[in-house]
Amino acid sequence: MKILVIGNGGREHALAWKLAQSEHATHIYVAPGNAGTEREDKVSNIDIAVTDIPHLINFAKDNEIELTIVGPELPLSLGVVDEFEAHGLNCLGPKKQCAQLESSKAFSKDFMTRYNIPTARYQNFTEVDKAKMYLKEMSLPVVIKASGLAAGKGVVIAQTMDEAQSTIEDMLEGNRFGDAGCEIVVEEFLNGEEASFIVLCDGAHALAMASSQDHKARDDGDKGPNTGGMGAYSPAPIVTNEVHQQVMQQIIQPVLDGMKNEGEAYKGFLYAGLMIMPNGEIKTLEFNCRFGDPETQPIMMRLESDLVELAFAALNEELDEYEAHWNPGTALGVVMAAGGYPDHYNTGDIIIGLDQAHQTNSKVFHAGTKRDGASIVTNGGRVLCATALGNDIEEAYAHAYKLVDSITWQNEYHRTDIGKKAFSKISIHHE
Repeated sequence: MKILVIGNGGREHALAWKLAQSEHATHIYVAPGNAGTEREDKVSNIDIAVTDIPHLINFAKDNEIELTIVGPELPLSLGVVDEFEAHGLNCLGPKKQCAQLESSKAFSKDFMTRYNIPTARYQNFTEVDKAKMYLKEMSLPVVIKASGLAAGKGVVIAQTMDEAQSTIEDMLEGNRFGDAGCEIVVEEFLNGEEASFIVLCDGAHALAMASSQDHKARDDGDKGPNTGGMGAYSPAPIVTNEVHQQVMQQIIQPVLDGMKNEGEAYKGFLYAGLMIMPNGEIKTLEFNCRFGDPETQPIMMRLESDLVELAFAALNEELDEYEAHWNPGTALGVVMAAGGYPDHYNTGDIIIGLDQAHQTNSKVFHAGTKRDGASIVTNGGRVLCATALGNDIEEAYAHAYKLVDSITWQNEYHRTDIGKKAFSKISIHHE
């Protein structure tokens, strides 16, 4: 069968790469794709923007696409799945109503309150003065989020009251995040360890993907500005069997039940960003309505099941009859970014080292890249994700950073400590 993947990042490259391994897949099209997707066997790029839903539908019809998988959040928030389904096309992802869990943090927090899903204390605001009044009830640091989609960058952890007040002004009056920031969420800061818990849903059932941990801060030691993610590893030792069961019962199933209660079954990937606190309490930081990036890259490296079969099980409401199988080792991905990301950075720099032969346990997934004549050049903030498998976290770390060291361009930047917090952790983790 022919399959369409919508998106152009590292997540979509990893999904297309894994889909192409299925015996059911004859060809994968990626719209619009990047310089990495076009180099894969059985994969080609289609020059259609992720927001150009009419052209995506026409392409799917004209080319007899039997399955479409939506990578990024923006087309989901625009109702791409609703439109595809209205034309009788299979499209894996949540419909527009469900996608509000990501496209509106205010909706998401209120939804969690309605269905008793554990999360941080919060309030939503559209007015500066009321938000500043609420600050008086909060202890520092305090978290301030743009409610709308901000590409993973709309969160500020304010360490002082002055910073909190100026952030509120910046978002609500200074238009820092445009429409995404016309409503904000002010919430308590939670201490603990973060984990990414991603499941595939069929409306009633959820099949857990391998656990993972993302690194949002740009700099080593979790310092610096928030980004879309600087690296990830899987599995996350913090997600024990007990944590897994608790998350499925207290967070994931209530989302499915709540959405069904509000009139729309949740199908597709659901990502719960978790905070696992020192006392064992688990709270939901956020929901994303798609696979995480860069978590997809190490998770796809470990997936041994057929992704096409899992996608159709979700569409056909048969996930309770399936389980996913995983490589028992660890996969780790290091994001190689343009210097200056997530603020100002250069594009168009030639990437050197991509054509070297790499070990079979390593894979370079492209994100912000494009072809320029005979060269592949940078075309975004997060450029590549150097990903590797190992028997354990230390081995995966060594393989991944060996891959990082073999590739370069002008002002390339990466963290040097991805996965190090999991070194020497002895824990029974659930797969």
